[in-house]
Amino acid sequence: MADGIRTITMPPPARAQQIFPTLTPAQVARIAAHGRKRRFERAEVLLEAGAPVVPFFVVTAGSLEAVQHSPDGEVLITTHRPGQFTGEVNLLSGRSALVSARAAEPGEAIELTREQLLALVQTDSELSELFMRAFILRRVELIAHGFGNVVLLGSEHCAGTLRVKEFLSRNGHPHQFIDLDRHADVQTFLDRFRIVPTDIPVVICGGDVVLRNPTNQQIASCLGFNDSIDHAETRDVAIVGAGPAGLAAAVYAASEGLKVLVLETNAPGGQAGSSSKIENYLGFPTGISGQALAGRAFTQAEKFGAQVVIAKSAARLECEQKPYAVATDDSLRVQARTVIIATGAAYRKPALENLSQFEGTGIYYAATFMEANLCRGEEVIVIGGGNSAGQAAVFLAQTAKRVHLLVRPTGLTESMSRYLILRIEQNTAITFHPTTEVVALEGGNHLERIKWRDNKTGAAETRDIRHVFIMAGAVPSTEWLRDCVALDTKGFIKTGPDLTREDLAAAKWPLARSPFLLETSLPGVFAIGDVRSGSIKRVASAVGEGSISISFVHRTLRE
Repeated sequence: MADGIRTITMPPPARAQQIFPTLTPAQVARIAAHGRKRRFERAEVLLEAGAPVVPFFVVTAGSLEAVQHSPDGEVLITTHRPGQFTGEVNLLSGRSALVSARAAEPGEAIELTREQLLALVQTDSELSELFMRAFILRRVELIAHGFGNVVLLGSEHCAGTLRVKEFLSRNGHPHQFIDLDRHADVQTFLDRFRIVPTDIPVVICGGDVVLRNPTNQQIASCLGFNDSIDHAETRDVAIVGAGPAGLAAAVYAASEGLKVLVLETNAPGGQAGSSSKIENYLGFPTGISGQALAGRAFTQAEKFGAQVVIAKSAARLECEQKPYAVATDDSLRVQARTVIIATGAAYRKPALENLSQFEGTGIYYAATFMEANLCRGEEVIVIGGGNSAGQAAVFLAQTAKRVHLLVRPTGLTESMSRYLILRIEQNTAITFHPTTEVVALEGGNHLERIKWRDNKTGAAETRDIRHVFIMAGAVPSTEWLRDCVALDTKGFIKTGPDLTREDLAAAKWPLARSPFLLETSLPGVFAIGDVRSGSIKRVASAVGEGSISISFVHRTLRE
C-alpha cells in the first residue's frame, strides 16, 4: 500500500464477500479462455481514473489496489488479491473509470476488454450473477461514500441545485455535495473557483472542469455519459424513453439479439423512478423504490448490450423516410428500422399564475429522499388521487409534521389501490381533503404560503405551507411527433384496434394487414406505456407492454 494513503471502513464480512468475492480456480479458468495474461510491476498503474476505455482484470498473482483520488489525497477502497476482480457498473455502460487500479506488488492478471466481458456475462450464467451483484453493490458503496468524479456546490434552497442532485442521483452517479449554506470553509471553495452567487449550482467535473449553473446535457457531456455510443449506426429498434416500458423493451430486444438504442431525456425510470416505494409490483413483497427498480432494469439492459443515451430529448420523428430517424434537441439523428415510443406522460400543472416561480423551491413533482429532507418536520401538501400521490403521502408522513392530501373528487376508490387508501386512513399524520384544490401561491425566493378552496362548500383558507407535491393528471409527451402518428383527443397515441378506418386512411396505411396490437398508424412504429391511448397506469402494465412490443418488432423486421 502506498505511504500516506487513507482507507475506508469495510462493510460487514457477509456483505464484503458479495462486493469483493473470490473466484474458484474453475471460474478463473473459464474467464482466462476469454482474455489474455498481463504481467505488472509494483506501483504500475493499470487503469487511471477518468480513462475512457476500462478493461476488466482478474488477479491471479500479486495484488491490485483500487484507489479513489480526491482533493484531500488518495483513498484506498480495496485491495484485489488472487481470485478477485476489478470493475463496477461502468464496465457495462462503457463510461469512464471512477477509480484507479494500481499494483501493490508484482503479479499477473487476466485482462478482458469490455466487449469480452459482455460476451462472458451473456453466456455464463454463474459468472453473470456473481459479476452483476458485485458491480451493483460496488456502485452502491461508491455512492454511499461520495466517491465519484463530481463535486456539486450549491444550496438546498436553490431549485437548480435540487435539479442537479436529482439528475446525478437518479443516474446513479457518485458525487460529493457541498452545501454552501452550511459548510464551514465555504469561502475557500468560492475563492478557489471564483464563484459568484449567480453561478450556483456549480459542478466540478473530473477535478478541474468547472460548470456554472449547467444544464443536464452539459453535465452528461462533461461526465462522458454517451461517449462510447456510435450515433451513426442504424439500429434494429430505437426506443424513445427509459421508463419501465422503455427499459423492458430494451431488455427483451437486446437479450434477443437486436441492436438497440434508447434515448432518455433525464434519467432511467420515468415517473415510476421517482416513487419512494412500489409495493404492488410482482416479485417484491416488501416493496422496492422506483429508483432501485429503474437502476436494476437499466443495468440489465446494458448487460445484454443495449445502449442508452442520457440527457437527449427527442425533438422530431422523421417519419417520411425508411429507415426512420429520431432527431434530438441538439441535432443528433438516430436511425432505426423500427421505433418504440415510450415517452410517458407528465403530471398536469394546475393553472396557478406564479407556479413556475416556485418550481424546485416549494413546488415538486417527485417525492424522493431529497425532497423529504427539505420538508422534514414541516406541513406539506400532496395533490393527486392516484397511486403515485398515495405513495408520496405515506412516504412523506414518516418525516413531515403533517401531510395534507388534496383531491378534486369526493374520494379515492376510483383511482388508488386499496392498500394505499387503508394506509392513508390509518395514518394520523395524513389529513385527507376531498373536493379541494390549491388556488393561490405566495412567497419570495421560496414558497411561503398557499391558499386552498373546498369546491363543495366554497370555503377558502390560507395556510403557511412551504412545500407542495403535484402528482395529478397526465399530459402525454407527444409534441415531438407532430403529424406522424394518429392521436386521440387528449394527445395520447392510438394503437392497434383503437385505430379507426378513418385514422388509417388519413395516415395512408400502406400494408394489407391491420396494425399490430401496439403499432401506431405508422408501420413499424409502436407506442407503449403511459403515452399510449387507453393504457393502464401501472408499472407492471408498462413492463408487460414493453416486452410484448418486441414480438411485434421481430415480425415487422421480417416483413
